[in-house]
Amino acid sequence: MERELWHNNIDKQQKKAVQFVNQGKISPDTTVSLQIMDALIRGVDDLENQIEMDSTLNGNGKIKYLRSIDYLLQNYFSNLNRRDFPASLAPALIKAFGQCMELDKQHKSFGPVIESNDYGVDKMLIESLKYSEDNPGMAGARIVLMQKYLTLHPDQIMSELAKNPNAYFADSLIKVAVSTDISKVYDYAQANNKLGDRIRHHSDSTVQLIARIATSKSGQLYFPFLDNLMRGKITLKAIDSVKENDLGYYRLLVKTRIEYVERSLPPYNDTANQLQTLTEMMKRKANQYFIREINALHTSPSDNIRFRRLDGLSAQELYYLAVLGEDEIYTSSYTRGVYPRIWQAMAKPRADSLIMSVHADFFRKFIKMAAGYNELTDFLGKMDKQNAETLMKAFVIGLEKPRKINDLEDAVDVADSYSSIMDKNKELADFILNEVNVSYTKNVQENNKRGMVIYNLLRILFESADTTKKVDLSALLGIPSIYGKDYSNLTDDSGRVIQQVFFYGDEDKDGQTSYQNFMSMFRGKPGWRVDERKAEWASITSTKGKPVWIFANKPLYGEDDPDDKAQDKLIEYLRERKLEPTVVIHRGHSYHLSTTIQKLPSSARIIVLGSCGGYNNLNEVLTACPDAHIVSSKQVGTKRVNEPILQAINERLLVGHNIDWITMWRELKKKFATGDAKEMFDDYIPPYKNLGAIFIKAYRKSMGE
Repeated sequence: MERELWHNNIDKQQKKAVQFVNQGKISPDTTVSLQIMDALIRGVDDLENQIEMDSTLNGNGKIKYLRSIDYLLQNYFSNLNRRDFPASLAPALIKAFGQCMELDKQHKSFGPVIESNDYGVDKMLIESLKYSEDNPGMAGARIVLMQKYLTLHPDQIMSELAKNPNAYFADSLIKVAVSTDISKVYDYAQANNKLGDRIRHHSDSTVQLIARIATSKSGQLYFPFLDNLMRGKITLKAIDSVKENDLGYYRLLVKTRIEYVERSLPPYNDTANQLQTLTEMMKRKANQYFIREINALHTSPSDNIRFRRLDGLSAQELYYLAVLGEDEIYTSSYTRGVYPRIWQAMAKPRADSLIMSVHADFFRKFIKMAAGYNELTDFLGKMDKQNAETLMKAFVIGLEKPRKINDLEDAVDVADSYSSIMDKNKELADFILNEVNVSYTKNVQENNKRGMVIYNLLRILFESADTTKKVDLSALLGIPSIYGKDYSNLTDDSGRVIQQVFFYGDEDKDGQTSYQNFMSMFRGKPGWRVDERKAEWASITSTKGKPVWIFANKPLYGEDDPDDKAQDKLIEYLRERKLEPTVVIHRGHSYHLSTTIQKLPSSARIIVLGSCGGYNNLNEVLTACPDAHIVSSKQVGTKRVNEPILQAINERLLVGHNIDWITMWRELKKKFATGDAKEMFDDYIPPYKNLGAIFIKAYRKSMGE
């Protein structure tokens, strides 16, 4: 009776096969479907008959193999057409199971069967033969299976070897891992375990170099140059000579980056290992040593004092400061410091020569920033008209080609720049729009979906920049409204609007001052109750009108990052009480922004950021909060603009009104009509003008992401 039960279970799985074929889930190819059906119906029936007719098997033996067949079929359907498991492997799977069963009955190793089949077949075989663990070939079969898996997926080599560091083939796979993901080999080489020891004692010279760097105190400083170290183009001694000198080290990074970019172009087409690691280190050094210094001296009456740290830098080194400092650089740091000094550092200040000298690296980013800071006309004027036209054409074309990292960054940079170009140079804006239309037509002809989506979105965005056309972007792009947020979308089940404010304690006291300025908007003011008794955070609640609850962590400074702990405790407090913030505000230096983004609640609908100009920040914000409206600035936020924006938002929330960005921005603009105030306010970008964020939202929707 128990055997009959397993036969019935197998029949149920076979009926599923018939159902899947009829629904077209197996294969669109009729011939292939018939072959699969033959294996799953006739082939499985034959196996059942063999088991029942085998006089050498007792009842339990027959049950063992019937259960294995049932499990085999379950495995097949649960993995159907997933990566590594095409439906077409069914005939090979059933045949191999029969071979394994015959060998197992004779207590012989089924290892040869595993060795002769593909990974997908082997994976399901071994899992279904779990009732044959005593087979002499099972242990070896698992090793063979791991080898096949790692051959197909070399990116998993190190994590799998960590589970089995004594595998006889580990050394050969470590060498493969070096060619696919050096970073992982580097990370595991640091570990004080068996795999780390195996890497450190590897016979290959490249693996030895990686291990030497990984175990060095200066490993993080050596690692960006690993490609040139492996090729013998630089020595550890050469890096040692500058690694303690921020200026010298940055210069070596720039020189190496330019070399690597040149190698990636025809005729070499050779992408250097760790290019991204090198770029991240460049960005870190650019911001820490240069950008933050000249930002911090923004009140200095002397530009010579403020920008002294830029003295002696080459045009290329200043160029990379600009593009890599995008998220942190102040407007004045760019327009009075970095940008003009680029041309002062050149014997012949030509823009085309500058771009060629860095092999057009980050050229879209540089153009976007020049447009955003009103320097694009000056930049294009430093080259022949024909070259300027060629460069701006290159700015627009080829965006459909995917990049390995930050896949949409170039397209977002183009989208972000258009409003600035439209405001200053209508003729250039028309030229760019025309090139977008040409590229759209080209991608339609080539049936390139990614290209069609990118250029169609850019075309719609750019046409909307002409306010006389009154384009409704939300309707055209099929995304939620970018022009406002309904009040009901910002309240919780109890009708409250919950807000969370992130503050940071700084050595220069800026964060602490920002906190006091923010709290002064509510302390002692009618309609608000402030509670600052807790050590880690304060709460602010409305006493009149609609319920608005605001929670702000205190900007604590000291060892072990106390404000980070304060933020985490506040987040835990809100979660325990099911208080979900729909309005989130970042107050602090731009280098704190990444921490705020990591902690963003998914419930956020409006996010006010001091600075969020870069693609990475926009992308991460919209990944955490896909429908968020982002209010951002081209530079670090200022009290003079932040507070009126926050007051305007709260005034509307207290009376239960929707947030209408267009109306609100029009009213705010009247308060910042002249002088420095106007310049500061103009740096702020409302959600309906944040073309980069709108582009990312629309692209994801169009691509079904």
